[in-house]
Amino acid sequence: MTRLLHRQIHHAYPRAVGGEGIHLVDGAGRRYIDASGGAAVSCLGHQHPAVLAAMHAQLDQLAYAHTSFFTTDVAEALGEELLAHAPPGMSHVYFVSGGSEAVEAALKMARQYFVERGEPQRRYFISRRQSYHGNTLGALGVGGNAWRRAQFAPILVDNHYIDPCYAYRYRNPGESDEAYGVRVADELDAKIRELGAGNVIAFVAETVVGATLGAVPPAPGYLRRVRDICNEHGILLILDEVMCGMGRTGTLHACTRDGVAPDLMTVAKGLGGGFAPIGATFVAKHVFDAFAKGSGMFQHGHTYVGHPLACAAALAVQRTVREEGLLDNVQARGAQLEQGLRERFRDHPHVGDIRGRGLFWGVELVAERGSKSPFDPARRLHAGIKAAAMERGLLVYPMGGTIDGRAGDHVLLAPPFICDAPAIDAILDRLADAIDAAIADR
Repeated sequence: MTRLLHRQIHHAYPRAVGGEGIHLVDGAGRRYIDASGGAAVSCLGHQHPAVLAAMHAQLDQLAYAHTSFFTTDVAEALGEELLAHAPPGMSHVYFVSGGSEAVEAALKMARQYFVERGEPQRRYFISRRQSYHGNTLGALGVGGNAWRRAQFAPILVDNHYIDPCYAYRYRNPGESDEAYGVRVADELDAKIRELGAGNVIAFVAETVVGATLGAVPPAPGYLRRVRDICNEHGILLILDEVMCGMGRTGTLHACTRDGVAPDLMTVAKGLGGGFAPIGATFVAKHVFDAFAKGSGMFQHGHTYVGHPLACAAALAVQRTVREEGLLDNVQARGAQLEQGLRERFRDHPHVGDIRGRGLFWGVELVAERGSKSPFDPARRLHAGIKAAAMERGLLVYPMGGTIDGRAGDHVLLAPPFICDAPAIDAILDRLADAIDAAIADR
Protein backbone atom coordinates (compact mmCIF):
# COMPACT_ATOMS: atom_id res chain seq x y z
CA MET A 1 0.00 0.00 0.00
CA THR A 2 1.26 3.45 -0.90
CA ARG A 3 -0.22 6.90 -0.47
CA LEU A 4 1.96 8.31 -3.25
CA LEU A 5 0.73 8.99 -6.76
CA HIS A 6 3.57 7.26 -8.56
CA ARG A 7 4.46 7.77 -12.21
CA GLN A 8 3.11 4.32 -13.03
CA ILE A 9 0.20 3.50 -10.73
CA HIS A 10 0.30 -0.29 -11.20
CA HIS A 11 4.07 -0.67 -10.99
CA ALA A 12 5.76 -1.89 -7.80
CA TYR A 13 8.83 0.28 -7.27
CA PRO A 14 11.80 -0.92 -5.23
CA ARG A 15 12.78 1.48 -2.45
CA ALA A 16 16.07 3.31 -2.73
CA VAL A 17 17.62 3.35 0.73
CA GLY A 18 21.23 4.34 0.11
CA GLY A 19 23.82 5.56 -2.32
CA GLU A 20 27.58 5.22 -2.60
CA GLY A 21 29.62 6.64 -5.47
CA ILE A 22 28.23 5.39 -8.76
CA HIS A 23 25.82 2.97 -7.03
CA LEU A 24 22.29 3.14 -5.64
CA VAL A 25 21.12 0.56 -3.10
CA ASP A 26 17.57 -0.73 -2.69
CA GLY A 27 15.75 -2.04 0.37
CA ALA A 28 16.82 -5.61 -0.35
CA GLY A 29 20.47 -4.56 -0.36
CA ARG A 30 20.84 -4.84 -4.13
CA ARG A 31 23.33 -2.46 -5.75
CA TYR A 32 22.74 -0.76 -9.11
CA ILE A 33 25.28 1.08 -11.26
CA ASP A 34 23.57 4.40 -11.94
CA ALA A 35 24.53 4.58 -15.62
CA SER A 36 22.02 7.32 -16.36
CA GLY A 37 22.54 9.51 -13.28
CA GLY A 38 18.79 9.21 -12.76
CA ALA A 39 18.00 11.52 -15.69
CA ALA A 40 21.54 12.81 -16.34
CA VAL A 41 21.46 14.38 -12.87
CA SER A 42 23.94 12.64 -10.55
CA CYS A 43 27.17 13.88 -12.09
CA LEU A 44 29.17 13.26 -8.87
CA GLY A 45 27.42 10.03 -8.06
CA HIS A 46 25.79 9.69 -4.66
CA GLN A 47 26.74 10.98 -1.20
CA HIS A 48 29.84 12.88 -2.26
CA PRO A 49 31.42 14.00 1.05
CA ALA A 50 32.45 17.49 -0.11
CA VAL A 51 28.89 18.33 -1.16
CA LEU A 52 27.35 16.89 1.99
CA ALA A 53 29.75 18.91 4.13
CA ALA A 54 28.86 22.14 2.29
CA MET A 55 25.15 21.45 2.75
CA HIS A 56 25.58 20.75 6.47
CA ALA A 57 27.54 23.97 6.90
CA GLN A 58 24.86 25.98 5.10
CA LEU A 59 22.08 24.47 7.23
CA ASP A 60 23.97 25.48 10.35
CA GLN A 61 24.11 29.06 9.07
CA LEU A 62 20.86 29.70 7.16
CA ALA A 63 18.28 27.40 5.60
CA TYR A 64 15.99 29.88 3.85
CA ALA A 65 15.46 33.56 3.10
CA HIS A 66 12.98 34.88 0.54
CA THR A 67 14.57 36.75 -2.34
CA SER A 68 12.01 39.57 -2.21
CA PHE A 69 13.72 40.58 1.06
CA PHE A 70 17.32 39.34 0.91
CA THR A 71 20.14 38.01 -1.17
CA THR A 72 22.60 35.56 0.41
CA ASP A 73 26.35 35.04 0.34
CA VAL A 74 26.01 31.55 -1.08
CA ALA A 75 23.72 32.59 -3.95
CA GLU A 76 26.06 35.45 -4.84
CA ALA A 77 29.06 33.10 -4.71
CA LEU A 78 27.34 30.58 -6.98
CA GLY A 79 26.51 33.33 -9.45
CA GLU A 80 30.15 34.42 -9.53
CA GLU A 81 31.30 30.81 -9.99
CA LEU A 82 28.95 30.16 -12.88
CA LEU A 83 29.54 33.43 -14.72
CA ALA A 84 33.31 33.08 -14.45
CA HIS A 85 33.02 30.09 -16.78
CA ALA A 86 29.95 31.04 -18.82
CA PRO A 87 29.69 31.43 -22.61
CA PRO A 88 30.74 34.86 -23.93
CA GLY A 89 28.29 37.69 -23.34
CA MET A 90 26.56 36.25 -20.29
CA SER A 91 26.33 38.76 -17.44
CA HIS A 92 23.72 37.46 -14.97
CA VAL A 93 22.10 34.26 -13.79
CA TYR A 94 18.64 33.56 -12.35
CA PHE A 95 18.19 30.60 -10.00
CA VAL A 96 15.14 28.33 -9.96
CA SER A 97 14.33 24.83 -8.69
CA GLY A 98 14.71 22.74 -11.86
CA GLY A 99 14.90 22.53 -15.62
CA SER A 100 11.26 23.18 -16.45
CA GLU A 101 11.31 26.31 -14.29
CA ALA A 102 14.53 27.45 -15.98
CA VAL A 103 12.92 27.14 -19.41
CA GLU A 104 9.74 28.83 -18.19
CA ALA A 105 11.84 31.75 -16.91
CA ALA A 106 13.75 31.96 -20.20
CA LEU A 107 10.53 32.16 -22.20
CA LYS A 108 9.27 35.00 -20.03
CA MET A 109 12.60 36.79 -20.19
CA ALA A 110 12.57 36.58 -23.97
CA ARG A 111 9.05 37.97 -24.20
CA GLN A 112 9.76 40.74 -21.67
CA TYR A 113 12.97 41.67 -23.51
CA PHE A 114 10.98 42.71 -26.55
CA VAL A 115 8.27 44.40 -24.49
CA GLU A 116 10.97 46.50 -22.82
CA ARG A 117 12.28 47.39 -26.30
CA GLY A 118 8.87 48.55 -27.46
CA GLU A 119 8.05 45.51 -29.60
CA PRO A 120 5.03 43.98 -27.81
CA GLN A 121 3.67 42.46 -31.04
CA ARG A 122 6.25 39.67 -30.88
CA ARG A 123 4.50 36.48 -29.77
CA TYR A 124 5.88 33.41 -31.56
CA PHE A 125 8.47 30.87 -30.45
CA ILE A 126 9.99 28.42 -32.89
CA SER A 127 11.39 25.09 -31.75
CA ARG A 128 11.99 21.63 -33.18
CA ARG A 129 9.87 18.55 -33.49
CA GLN A 130 10.98 15.76 -31.13
CA SER A 131 12.48 18.24 -28.69
CA TYR A 132 11.82 18.28 -24.97
CA HIS A 133 11.99 21.40 -22.82
CA GLY A 134 10.11 20.47 -19.65
CA ASN A 135 6.68 19.69 -18.24
CA THR A 136 5.32 23.06 -17.09
CA LEU A 137 2.78 24.48 -19.52
CA GLY A 138 5.07 27.04 -21.12
CA ALA A 139 7.94 24.58 -21.48
CA LEU A 140 5.63 21.85 -22.73
CA GLY A 141 4.16 24.37 -25.16
CA VAL A 142 7.49 24.98 -26.90
CA GLY A 143 8.48 21.33 -26.66
CA GLY A 144 8.08 19.06 -29.65
CA ASN A 145 7.48 15.73 -27.94
CA ALA A 146 4.18 14.67 -29.49
CA TRP A 147 3.31 12.06 -26.85
CA ARG A 148 3.92 14.38 -23.89
CA ARG A 149 1.93 17.20 -25.53
CA ALA A 150 -1.05 15.23 -26.83
CA GLN A 151 -3.52 15.22 -23.94
CA PHE A 152 -2.62 18.75 -22.83
CA ALA A 153 -2.62 20.31 -26.32
CA PRO A 154 -5.88 22.29 -25.84
CA ILE A 155 -4.37 24.28 -22.97
CA LEU A 156 -0.93 24.88 -24.52
CA VAL A 157 0.05 28.06 -26.33
CA ASP A 158 0.48 27.74 -30.09
CA ASN A 159 4.02 27.03 -31.17
CA HIS A 160 5.82 26.67 -34.49
CA TYR A 161 8.19 23.85 -35.41
CA ILE A 162 10.94 22.89 -37.78
CA ASP A 163 12.60 19.49 -38.22
CA PRO A 164 15.17 18.30 -35.68
CA CYS A 165 18.83 18.10 -36.62
CA TYR A 166 18.75 14.29 -36.66
CA ALA A 167 21.13 13.01 -39.31
CA TYR A 168 20.41 9.31 -38.83
CA ARG A 169 16.81 9.79 -39.96
CA TYR A 170 16.85 12.99 -42.03
CA ARG A 171 20.14 13.31 -43.90
CA ASN A 172 19.84 12.58 -47.62
CA PRO A 173 21.94 9.81 -49.23
CA GLY A 174 25.31 11.21 -50.24
CA GLU A 175 24.76 14.45 -48.32
CA SER A 176 27.72 15.52 -46.17
CA ASP A 177 27.27 16.28 -42.48
CA GLU A 178 28.08 19.92 -43.12
CA ALA A 179 25.65 20.26 -46.04
CA TYR A 180 22.93 18.57 -44.03
CA GLY A 181 23.53 20.91 -41.08
CA VAL A 182 23.16 24.01 -43.24
CA ARG A 183 20.08 22.63 -45.01
CA VAL A 184 18.18 21.85 -41.83
CA ALA A 185 19.24 25.13 -40.21
CA ASP A 186 17.85 27.00 -43.20
CA GLU A 187 14.41 25.65 -42.27
CA LEU A 188 14.58 28.14 -39.41
CA ASP A 189 15.17 31.00 -41.85
CA ALA A 190 12.17 29.90 -43.91
CA LYS A 191 9.92 29.61 -40.86
CA ILE A 192 10.90 33.08 -39.60
CA ARG A 193 10.13 34.57 -43.00
CA GLU A 194 6.79 32.74 -43.07
CA LEU A 195 5.76 34.14 -39.67
CA GLY A 196 7.34 37.55 -40.18
CA ALA A 197 10.55 38.32 -38.30
CA GLY A 198 8.89 41.13 -36.36
CA ASN A 199 6.46 38.64 -34.83
CA VAL A 200 9.02 36.09 -33.62
CA ILE A 201 10.52 36.12 -30.12
CA ALA A 202 13.07 33.31 -30.16
CA PHE A 203 14.28 29.98 -31.43
CA VAL A 204 14.49 27.35 -28.67
CA ALA A 205 16.69 24.28 -29.03
CA GLU A 206 18.57 21.69 -27.00
CA THR A 207 22.26 21.92 -27.86
CA VAL A 208 22.46 18.11 -27.72
CA VAL A 209 18.98 16.59 -27.74
CA GLY A 210 18.43 14.50 -24.63
CA ALA A 211 15.52 12.33 -23.53
CA THR A 212 13.31 12.48 -26.63
CA LEU A 213 15.89 11.57 -29.29
CA GLY A 214 18.68 10.08 -27.19
CA ALA A 215 21.87 12.20 -27.17
CA VAL A 216 21.70 13.58 -30.73
CA PRO A 217 24.40 16.23 -31.26
CA PRO A 218 24.07 19.00 -33.85
CA ALA A 219 25.61 18.47 -37.28
CA PRO A 220 28.84 20.39 -37.92
CA GLY A 221 28.07 24.05 -38.55
CA TYR A 222 24.37 23.73 -37.70
CA LEU A 223 24.36 25.90 -34.59
CA ARG A 224 26.63 28.52 -36.12
CA ARG A 225 24.20 28.85 -39.01
CA VAL A 226 21.30 29.04 -36.54
CA ARG A 227 23.10 31.80 -34.62
CA ASP A 228 23.63 33.75 -37.85
CA ILE A 229 19.96 33.39 -38.80
CA CYS A 230 18.81 34.62 -35.39
CA ASN A 231 21.15 37.61 -35.66
CA GLU A 232 20.00 38.39 -39.19
CA HIS A 233 16.33 38.48 -38.18
CA GLY A 234 16.81 40.08 -34.76
CA ILE A 235 15.38 37.19 -32.71
CA LEU A 236 16.81 35.57 -29.60
CA LEU A 237 18.52 32.19 -29.39
CA ILE A 238 17.59 30.15 -26.32
CA LEU A 239 19.73 27.05 -25.80
CA ASP A 240 18.37 24.39 -23.48
CA GLU A 241 21.28 22.65 -21.74
CA VAL A 242 19.25 21.30 -18.84
CA MET A 243 20.31 17.73 -19.63
CA CYS A 244 23.41 18.11 -21.81
CA GLY A 245 25.08 21.00 -19.96
CA MET A 246 27.31 21.54 -16.93
CA GLY A 247 30.05 19.17 -18.14
CA ARG A 248 27.93 16.27 -19.35
CA THR A 249 29.27 16.42 -22.92
CA GLY A 250 32.90 17.02 -21.96
CA THR A 251 32.91 20.83 -21.87
CA LEU A 252 31.21 22.78 -19.11
CA HIS A 253 28.67 24.11 -21.61
CA ALA A 254 27.79 21.98 -24.62
CA CYS A 255 27.55 24.98 -26.96
CA THR A 256 31.26 25.75 -26.41
CA ARG A 257 32.21 22.93 -28.73
CA ASP A 258 30.04 24.43 -31.46
CA GLY A 259 31.52 27.91 -31.08
CA VAL A 260 28.16 29.48 -30.30
CA ALA A 261 26.92 31.72 -27.49
CA PRO A 262 23.15 32.03 -26.93
CA ASP A 263 21.16 34.98 -25.63
CA LEU A 264 19.58 32.87 -22.90
CA MET A 265 20.66 29.43 -21.70
CA THR A 266 19.04 27.02 -19.27
CA VAL A 267 20.80 24.50 -17.03
CA ALA A 268 19.72 22.26 -14.18
CA LYS A 269 20.43 18.56 -13.65
CA GLY A 270 24.24 18.56 -13.44
CA LEU A 271 24.22 21.98 -11.79
CA GLY A 272 23.35 20.56 -8.38
CA GLY A 273 24.05 16.91 -9.12
CA GLY A 274 20.81 15.80 -7.48
CA PHE A 275 21.87 16.91 -4.01
CA ALA A 276 19.18 19.61 -3.99
CA PRO A 277 16.62 20.85 -6.55
CA ILE A 278 18.16 23.71 -8.51
CA GLY A 279 18.25 25.10 -12.03
CA ALA A 280 19.37 28.35 -13.60
CA THR A 281 18.82 30.63 -16.56
CA PHE A 282 21.88 32.45 -17.89
CA VAL A 283 21.17 35.95 -19.21
CA ALA A 284 23.21 37.80 -21.82
CA LYS A 285 24.16 41.40 -21.04
CA HIS A 286 21.97 42.94 -23.74
CA VAL A 287 18.91 41.14 -22.33
CA PHE A 288 19.73 42.29 -18.80
CA ASP A 289 20.35 45.84 -20.02
CA ALA A 290 16.89 45.99 -21.60
CA PHE A 291 15.36 45.18 -18.20
CA ALA A 292 17.66 47.55 -16.31
CA LYS A 293 17.01 50.48 -18.64
CA GLY A 294 13.29 49.74 -18.87
CA SER A 295 11.06 48.58 -16.02
CA GLY A 296 14.02 47.78 -13.76
CA MET A 297 12.66 44.33 -12.88
CA PHE A 298 12.03 40.84 -14.17
CA GLN A 299 8.31 40.21 -13.74
CA HIS A 300 8.52 36.64 -12.52
CA GLY A 301 9.37 34.67 -9.38
CA HIS A 302 9.01 31.51 -7.32
CA THR A 303 9.09 30.95 -3.58
CA TYR A 304 12.31 28.93 -3.70
CA VAL A 305 14.30 31.07 -6.14
CA GLY A 306 17.91 31.18 -4.92
CA HIS A 307 17.29 28.76 -2.04
CA PRO A 308 20.46 28.89 0.12
CA LEU A 309 20.74 25.13 0.68
CA ALA A 310 20.31 24.40 -3.02
CA CYS A 311 22.87 27.07 -3.90
CA ALA A 312 25.33 25.62 -1.39
CA ALA A 313 24.94 22.17 -2.92
CA ALA A 314 25.40 23.50 -6.47
CA LEU A 315 28.41 25.60 -5.52
CA ALA A 316 30.08 22.56 -3.94
CA VAL A 317 29.26 20.40 -6.98
CA GLN A 318 30.72 22.92 -9.42
CA ARG A 319 33.84 23.52 -7.37
CA THR A 320 34.38 19.77 -7.04
CA VAL A 321 34.04 19.23 -10.78
CA ARG A 322 36.59 21.98 -11.42
CA GLU A 323 39.05 21.23 -8.61
CA GLU A 324 39.13 17.48 -9.25
CA GLY A 325 39.54 17.93 -13.01
CA LEU A 326 36.47 15.84 -13.70
CA LEU A 327 35.86 17.26 -17.17
CA ASP A 328 39.10 15.55 -18.22
CA ASN A 329 37.66 12.31 -16.87
CA VAL A 330 34.39 12.90 -18.74
CA GLN A 331 36.37 13.16 -21.96
CA ALA A 332 38.53 10.10 -21.24
CA ARG A 333 35.73 7.86 -20.00
CA GLY A 334 33.46 9.22 -22.71
CA ALA A 335 35.96 8.13 -25.37
CA GLN A 336 36.09 4.70 -23.73
CA LEU A 337 32.31 4.47 -23.65
CA GLU A 338 32.00 5.49 -27.30
CA GLN A 339 34.63 2.98 -28.40
CA GLY A 340 33.03 0.23 -26.34
CA LEU A 341 29.56 0.91 -27.72
CA ARG A 342 30.80 0.94 -31.30
CA GLU A 343 32.82 -2.25 -30.88
CA ARG A 344 30.06 -4.20 -29.14
CA PHE A 345 27.20 -3.09 -31.36
CA ARG A 346 28.98 -2.55 -34.71
CA ASP A 347 27.41 -5.70 -36.20
CA HIS A 348 24.36 -5.97 -33.96
CA PRO A 349 21.31 -6.55 -36.19
CA HIS A 350 19.08 -4.35 -34.04
CA VAL A 351 21.31 -1.38 -33.22
CA GLY A 352 20.76 1.29 -35.85
CA ASP A 353 22.70 4.25 -34.50
CA ILE A 354 25.10 5.22 -31.74
CA ARG A 355 25.52 8.94 -31.06
CA GLY A 356 26.57 11.36 -28.35
CA ARG A 357 29.34 13.37 -26.73
CA GLY A 358 31.35 13.04 -23.53
CA LEU A 359 29.45 10.88 -21.04
CA PHE A 360 26.16 11.36 -22.87
CA TRP A 361 25.36 8.57 -25.36
CA GLY A 362 22.31 7.16 -27.06
CA VAL A 363 21.73 3.77 -28.70
CA GLU A 364 18.82 3.60 -31.15
CA LEU A 365 17.20 0.19 -31.63
CA VAL A 366 15.66 -0.91 -34.94
CA ALA A 367 13.83 -3.99 -36.15
CA GLU A 368 15.94 -4.04 -39.31
CA ARG A 369 19.15 -2.08 -39.88
CA GLY A 370 18.97 -1.67 -43.64
CA SER A 371 15.57 -0.01 -43.70
CA LYS A 372 15.94 1.57 -40.24
CA SER A 373 12.43 0.30 -39.51
CA PRO A 374 11.45 0.52 -35.83
CA PHE A 375 10.06 -2.20 -33.62
CA ASP A 376 6.30 -2.34 -33.17
CA PRO A 377 5.55 0.31 -30.53
CA ALA A 378 3.19 -2.15 -28.83
CA ARG A 379 6.25 -4.18 -27.81
CA ARG A 380 7.52 -1.32 -25.65
CA LEU A 381 11.07 -2.53 -26.22
CA HIS A 382 12.52 0.43 -24.34
CA ALA A 383 10.62 -0.59 -21.19
CA GLY A 384 11.82 -4.16 -21.59
CA ILE A 385 15.44 -2.98 -21.78
CA LYS A 386 14.99 -0.91 -18.63
CA ALA A 387 13.60 -3.90 -16.73
CA ALA A 388 16.29 -6.26 -18.04
CA ALA A 389 19.00 -3.77 -17.11
CA MET A 390 17.66 -3.40 -13.56
CA GLU A 391 17.67 -7.19 -13.20
CA ARG A 392 21.38 -7.01 -14.00
CA GLY A 393 22.08 -4.20 -11.54
CA LEU A 394 22.17 -1.39 -14.11
CA LEU A 395 20.11 1.80 -14.36
CA VAL A 396 19.67 3.27 -17.86
CA TYR A 397 17.28 5.86 -19.30
CA PRO A 398 15.25 4.30 -22.16
CA MET A 399 12.56 6.04 -24.19
CA GLY A 400 9.98 5.19 -26.82
CA GLY A 401 8.60 7.33 -29.64
CA THR A 402 12.07 8.30 -30.84
CA ILE A 403 11.04 8.91 -34.44
CA ASP A 404 7.71 10.69 -34.16
CA GLY A 405 6.45 10.42 -30.59
CA ARG A 406 5.00 6.99 -31.24
CA ALA A 407 7.47 4.69 -33.01
CA GLY A 408 11.12 4.08 -32.24
CA ASP A 409 13.16 3.03 -29.18
CA HIS A 410 16.43 4.23 -27.74
CA VAL A 411 18.50 3.95 -24.57
CA LEU A 412 20.26 6.97 -23.06
CA LEU A 413 23.45 6.64 -21.01
CA ALA A 414 24.67 9.44 -18.73
CA PRO A 415 26.92 7.91 -16.04
CA PRO A 416 28.56 9.96 -13.28
CA PHE A 417 31.67 11.99 -14.05
CA ILE A 418 33.55 9.99 -11.38
CA CYS A 419 33.35 6.69 -13.29
CA ASP A 420 36.60 4.78 -13.75
CA ALA A 421 37.53 2.43 -16.60
CA PRO A 422 36.26 -0.78 -14.92
CA ALA A 423 32.90 0.91 -14.26
CA ILE A 424 32.51 1.76 -17.95
CA ASP A 425 33.35 -1.84 -18.86
CA ALA A 426 30.71 -3.10 -16.43
CA ILE A 427 28.11 -0.72 -17.89
CA LEU A 428 28.87 -1.98 -21.38
CA ASP A 429 28.65 -5.65 -20.34
CA ARG A 430 25.35 -5.26 -18.53
CA LEU A 431 23.81 -3.07 -21.23
CA ALA A 432 24.68 -5.54 -24.00
CA ASP A 433 23.13 -8.40 -22.01
CA ALA A 434 20.01 -6.36 -21.23
CA ILE A 435 19.43 -5.36 -24.86
CA ASP A 436 19.78 -8.93 -26.08
CA ALA A 437 17.52 -10.24 -23.33
CA ALA A 438 14.80 -7.68 -24.03
CA ILE A 439 14.87 -8.30 -27.78
CA ALA A 440 14.72 -12.08 -27.25
CA ASP A 441 11.74 -11.73 -24.89
CA ARG A 442 8.89 -11.85 -27.37
